[in-house]
Amino acid sequence: MTEHVDAPAPARAGRREWVGLALLALPALLVSMDLTVLHLAVPALSADLHPSSSQLLWVVDVYGFMIAGFLVTMGTLGDRIGRRRLLLIGAAAFAVASALAAYSTSAGMLIAARALLGVAGATLAPSTVALIRTMFHDPRQRSLAISLWFMGFMAGSALGPLVGGALLEFFWWGSVFLITIPVMVLLLVVGPLVLPEHRADLPGKLDLVGAVAALAAVLGVMYGLKQVAEHGVALPPLLVVVAGLAVAAWFVRRQHHSRDPLVDLKLIRVRAVGVSLGVLTIGAIGIGGLGYLTPQYMQLVADLTPFQAGLWMLPPLGAGILATVAASAAIHRVRLGVVFGAGLATAAVGLVVAALLVRPDQPLLVVVGLVLVFGGLMPMLAMGVDIVVAAAPAERTGAASALSETTQELGIALGIAFLGSMATAVYRSELPVTSDELSTLGSAKAAQLAPDVIAAAESAYSEGLRVASLITAAVLAVSAILTVVLLRKVGPSARAEH
Repeated sequence: MTEHVDAPAPARAGRREWVGLALLALPALLVSMDLTVLHLAVPALSADLHPSSSQLLWVVDVYGFMIAGFLVTMGTLGDRIGRRRLLLIGAAAFAVASALAAYSTSAGMLIAARALLGVAGATLAPSTVALIRTMFHDPRQRSLAISLWFMGFMAGSALGPLVGGALLEFFWWGSVFLITIPVMVLLLVVGPLVLPEHRADLPGKLDLVGAVAALAAVLGVMYGLKQVAEHGVALPPLLVVVAGLAVAAWFVRRQHHSRDPLVDLKLIRVRAVGVSLGVLTIGAIGIGGLGYLTPQYMQLVADLTPFQAGLWMLPPLGAGILATVAASAAIHRVRLGVVFGAGLATAAVGLVVAALLVRPDQPLLVVVGLVLVFGGLMPMLAMGVDIVVAAAPAERTGAASALSETTQELGIALGIAFLGSMATAVYRSELPVTSDELSTLGSAKAAQLAPDVIAAAESAYSEGLRVASLITAAVLAVSAILTVVLLRKVGPSARAEH
């Protein structure tokens, strides 16, 4: 008779690992903060550097484009040269680029500095998540650690406008970049003491052609979607999106036949991983679209300052943080499909509530709905990252993390383009008259039109937000049902780990 011997329990993390996690959460917070902290500084830097309209767009957008475009390459590079080494190199580059951005003397110099910031930022997210996988072997501790890291990432986006607004009250526009330097210096000093090093034993060659293709595909899709969101549906941006998708298809085919792929596509065939990537995409579409439309509603319809609008977004963020902590524990007791389905359904209900309560003079009612939206979606996004990273072999965790991050970046861009275009179409159809001054609510406000015209424009924008919310709610509801069905055989302890 054969005696069954239980496998030893994974080693639990101690004080050093939790201190390391706190250190890793800081660059995640700052990278996401840099996506939004610049928005309030645009008027001041425009007066100082005199950028053209196209240059100003690149100042704002190039950072996010570079992060998304280099995530896959940097995740794979970290697996090859060492995650801690890449993290520290990226932190040093981020600090240097922040100083260059803060003291830029021309629009071109600021664009170049922001591009370098994006490339450096792309090294930080996959490296931090891969290191968390190395430091936390116990599944429960790892789920909590990734949830806490994700909270820092989400908090950065919300805190960006608040921190930027506070700094601009007392300092010049370059100060919004300098706040990152002390944190990166802290990471460089303390990182080698508390963070372990890990890299693949047999890393193979870095596919430079594939890296260029990944960059071209992501940049093409994101740039095209961004143009659609800002200027409406037109042939040129759609052609750019199609070109990006074509390059992406070629990239996927290359990965299938490569001996040393940048992305291990076998991961997607694991049902829990494939569904998790789908949830990440759907959730990012909702977060991205609402994150684009709601602040405009707060400022242009409810007449709040950017700082006040940022404060109104703190309750939804707090609800998302609390729900993420609860979900990281529930995922090990409740079936994965049930947890995912409940989160998506909660967010769908929140969107319906927000849609029914949208009024020009009642931002509080919209925030009530957003509390449910963030409380439902934020845990799904954090758990999706955990599942994808946990399923990857130890030598490919950086690439797996980059795959989950890239999926979210594309989902956000798609949400902004699709829901933004939908809301704009409804806005224009609701107006009693059309003119260049009424092309957007912002232009109508700037033109100082008659009060009744402004009121009609505000009502039209509210209707656009309502329709976009209801469409997103329907997508999330269908996704909740599909998720429960597809993951019905996946139990709470089935984490798709190798």
